[in-house]
Amino acid sequence: MSLTLMLTGDVNLMNVDDPDIPFRRVRESFAAADLVFSNLECCLSDRINEGSTSVEGFFANPQVAQTALKRYGIDVVGLANNVNYGEQAINESIAHLDAAGIAHTGAGANAAKAYEPAVVTREGRRIAFVQRSSVFWATNHEATKHAAGIAVLRGHTAYQVPMYKMKREIPPLNRPGIPPYIVTWADKDHLARLEEDIKSARDNADIVIASFHWGLHKEVLDYMKEIAHRAIDMGADAVIGHGPHYSLGVEVYRGKPIFYGLGSFSFHTGHGGHEHGDWIGMAAKLVFDDRALTRASFEFVRHNHINETYVCDLSAETEELQDLVTRSHDLGARLVPEGNEVLVLGKDTRS
Repeated sequence: MSLTLMLTGDVNLMNVDDPDIPFRRVRESFAAADLVFSNLECCLSDRINEGSTSVEGFFANPQVAQTALKRYGIDVVGLANNVNYGEQAINESIAHLDAAGIAHTGAGANAAKAYEPAVVTREGRRIAFVQRSSVFWATNHEATKHAAGIAVLRGHTAYQVPMYKMKREIPPLNRPGIPPYIVTWADKDHLARLEEDIKSARDNADIVIASFHWGLHKEVLDYMKEIAHRAIDMGADAVIGHGPHYSLGVEVYRGKPIFYGLGSFSFHTGHGGHEHGDWIGMAAKLVFDDRALTRASFEFVRHNHINETYVCDLSAETEELQDLVTRSHDLGARLVPEGNEVLVLGKDTRS
């Protein structure tokens, strides 16, 4: 029996007053999937703390947000991101999600809870979601043994003098003013914990999805590749990324899809209530036959001026598609239009 998962990027319900507006135009798409997962980039809290929390966190009306998620069928959410911030707000948000019966991972009252995967059963199969954020604040954000926070996977940055011709566009070293080459990598201890958690999820579930909040602009950085590849090596069936609010390139690694950046799915306003522009995101679809992934695809999504997310007509997104095709080709994936969807294939279609 086939099983279809829909995986979306960032959902931020801050300043939403009507629970029907954000998702009513994607109701049929949600209903066609057996399970919908989204990265929830806000806390469901009406008790906003003073000070830094009001700056670093996003807070949505809990009754409105809870109703929107439940009514339109978002079954699982990830909370490991840079705006799920503040012990009180995180705990309150989790209480609202629990009351609505919405599974969650990536944040908790302590580290044990924050790093615990969300496991949901559909069509007789157990689907585990493991989530981390590499984008987080230095103060009171990472979950600890005794304090609430999010599950993190630290990345490191170095600025290297380009002694070698690592890229064609780098000029010879004999020229003053050459900019540094930016190098990133995943923290080995945090990566080791991710390995253990994915192996454990693999032992206890039929399907494992790894979700990461990371990135900077449209570039797929080295630490992102390192984390994604390690997740699949340890048993993840697919990797999804989110955070930069752009659609990033797609990779096929060992026959498994890596969506490095699904972009925004519902994200009308950010800090200070400022409206976000005409973003484009991706809604990924994975089809499993028993435990085997048999199809990976996506559709483009946008939002309108009143914050309704809608599925794009692919024929109207030729420029965006071509840009993504080029960037994905460099990562080892072929993107092939099929109807309104875009299939994700390896360079060798036999893979």
